[in-house]
Amino acid sequence: MSKLIELQNVTKVYRSGSTELRALDKVSLTVEAGEFVAVQGPSGSGKTTLLLIVGGLLAPDEGSVSVDGQSPYEMTPEARAGFRSNTIGFVFQQFHLIPYLTVRENVLAAALATGRPDAKERTDKLLQQFGMTHRLHHVPGQLSTGERQRTAFARALLNEPKILLADEPTGNLDRQNADTVLGYLAQFAQEGGAVLLVTHDERAAAKADRVVRLEDGRVVPS
Repeated sequence: MSKLIELQNVTKVYRSGSTELRALDKVSLTVEAGEFVAVQGPSGSGKTTLLLIVGGLLAPDEGSVSVDGQSPYEMTPEARAGFRSNTIGFVFQQFHLIPYLTVRENVLAAALATGRPDAKERTDKLLQQFGMTHRLHHVPGQLSTGERQRTAFARALLNEPKILLADEPTGNLDRQNADTVLGYLAQFAQEGGAVLLVTHDERAAAKADRVVRLEDGRVVPS
């Protein structure tokens, strides 16, 4: 299997005046195509920092980052943004849907950076797959929590990414909707993608192929 995510001795330090917080301390991690990996740990252990670094949103202070065989932090900001749009899908706890756009428009927004010629057709296919065809013209405020997450998931998949990064995606969902989202993540991995899930939810972590535990910015035995 190919390595879609590979971190080697990654360190990230946040500084405020004379105060330093070592969010990640020489973290190494590999996620292969077809693998579903969960990251767990207490608040402040570095989980979200890890996800942001993998996602090309936060440069590490030390170490190397390889995503789909490329080094995003060796790219120009413009090239990195394009690479991120084509390679990585993000699923968040808070959904980050644009409140004044309809469901269909929110999903289509993911194509703005890539210019996919088939964006409209793929949007409609995804929304049908996720049971959202009856909500195409509704705005997020008119949706249930589960419908908002399904819309966000469709948006994450629009550009056919190889990697999904999920930050507490079940945190605002009831058990049924959480199981639905976890099923989507597992299916994405089964079809050859790589999933990196940050979660406090033991039930969510149990769906993963492997659990990585962070404490004080370091990987520790699970």
